[in-house]
Amino acid sequence: MATVRVKEDTYRDLNALTGRLQTKLKRPVSVDEAIKYLLEKEKLKPSDFAGAWTMSDEEEAEVLESLRRLWSRWRLPRE
Repeated sequence: MATVRVKEDTYRDLNALTGRLQTKLKRPVSVDEAIKYLLEKEKLKPSDFAGAWTMSDEEEAEVLESLRRLWSRWRLPRE
């Protein structure tokens, strides 16, 4: 078993989450289970980043042109 150090306020937040999970699941929940819940719940998807990157029109054109060049060289493998 490993030991993980967290700040006092983080530990309080984890305990609060554990309490909310116990209420939701109607059974005892360990801090370990609460951390696993957070890790699963917070898995990022590409759509999570929508709107997060601001770029100029010139940057957008450069990215799109670069993609077009790469896509033009891409071919399906022959069977």
